[in-house]
Amino acid sequence: MLDEILAKIQRRSQISRLKKHPHVSFKGIKLGISNHFVLHENLKKVTIGSSVSFRNYVHILVEKNATLEIGNNFFMNNFCSINCLDSISIGDNTLFGENVKLYDHNHAYQSQPEFKLFSSEFTTAPIKIGSNCWLASNVTVLKGVTIGDNCIIGAGCTIHKDIPSNTTVINRQDLIFKDH
Repeated sequence: MLDEILAKIQRRSQISRLKKHPHVSFKGIKLGISNHFVLHENLKKVTIGSSVSFRNYVHILVEKNATLEIGNNFFMNNFCSINCLDSISIGDNTLFGENVKLYDHNHAYQSQPEFKLFSSEFTTAPIKIGSNCWLASNVTVLKGVTIGDNCIIGAGCTIHKDIPSNTTVINRQDLIFKDH
């Protein structure tokens, strides 16, 4: 009983956070438990369409000057995250399996004269996911990727290049590579 009351309070808190932000608009949203929206006060825009559902333990980060656009009839399953430092758009009638991750950025680094990684500097490029797409469990989409309409991205795939519309992508576990 107490868990249900706390979950209800947490959902109301997250909806209130969305409503109060001057650059956030949404039409209809359903939240599960323990969802977390981190919204920079100076983000550019967040739009969430109608009939959008976020299951449980979803994490969405939208940083300064970033844009997140989610279409109508979108479903995001448990443990998914969106990390938006630039721009991410997701079309209508798209669904994410569990643990899908979107990253529109990488840590900046230099390789010459010696390798150096910058923990708080990033390179960014937009992510665009079309309408009528299914990203199955444990899919990761990296910066600069466009996934066309009507695509299926199979479980466990890491997407680092554009995927044309009407494409199915799968991991091929049956391939064996040998050194020659």
